[in-house]
Amino acid sequence: MASDKVCVVIGAGDATGGAIARRFAREGYVAAVTRRGADKLTPLVAAIEAAGGRARGFGSDARDEDQVKALFDTIEAELGEIEVFVFNIGGNVRFDIRDTTARVYRKVWEMCAFAGFLTAREAATRMVPRGRGSMIFTGATASLRGGRGFSAFAGGKHALRALAQSMARELGPQNIHVAHSVIDGPIDTAFIRDNFPDRAAAGPDCLLDPDAIAEAYWQIHRQPRTAWSFEFDLRPWSEKW
Repeated sequence: MASDKVCVVIGAGDATGGAIARRFAREGYVAAVTRRGADKLTPLVAAIEAAGGRARGFGSDARDEDQVKALFDTIEAELGEIEVFVFNIGGNVRFDIRDTTARVYRKVWEMCAFAGFLTAREAATRMVPRGRGSMIFTGATASLRGGRGFSAFAGGKHALRALAQSMARELGPQNIHVAHSVIDGPIDTAFIRDNFPDRAAAGPDCLLDPDAIAEAYWQIHRQPRTAWSFEFDLRPWSEKW
């Protein structure tokens, strides 16, 4: 087994997930980043390595139990011990309830909730015997309240939050820090700037900076066990709440 410390980011996209991977890599962690298509991770891995860090991309469907088990076995055998686990898969789609098909609802639930269960279970299976580790689940406004048109997304994110709460109560006494974030607001991405120009033009710092989100995740990981946070919310100063 390799001996390096590893940060696993499930759902390492071009914004938040990638920023989290870069932040932990700066601290000496091997960033094990996943998406369904490994080719999409090439720029992120290259950027981390160019900055002097270490990373490896994995193509894996987090909704498939066999693929998830194989992923975690490979990471521990070839990269090192998993000390940090971040679940960052989204599923933010909008449909009126009458237009929400069973396929859409099931897929979003699988992405947000079922995949969270499968991957977190495998991370916990490896962390608990060692008696250490941090697990952070990325939530959203929909984790707390269901907005109009977001029945599928809210259902999945509510379920993910419940999973995180249950795991925090079970694993905290075993020295595993489980936390859940509420990302309340639009994140500064090309998609947001192209499709919601009014939000981007509202003023300075009106969009959530992925690097700032990543910094918050790093600080959660660094918390002493005498003052662990379970839930933390992040929003730009301009967001109404």
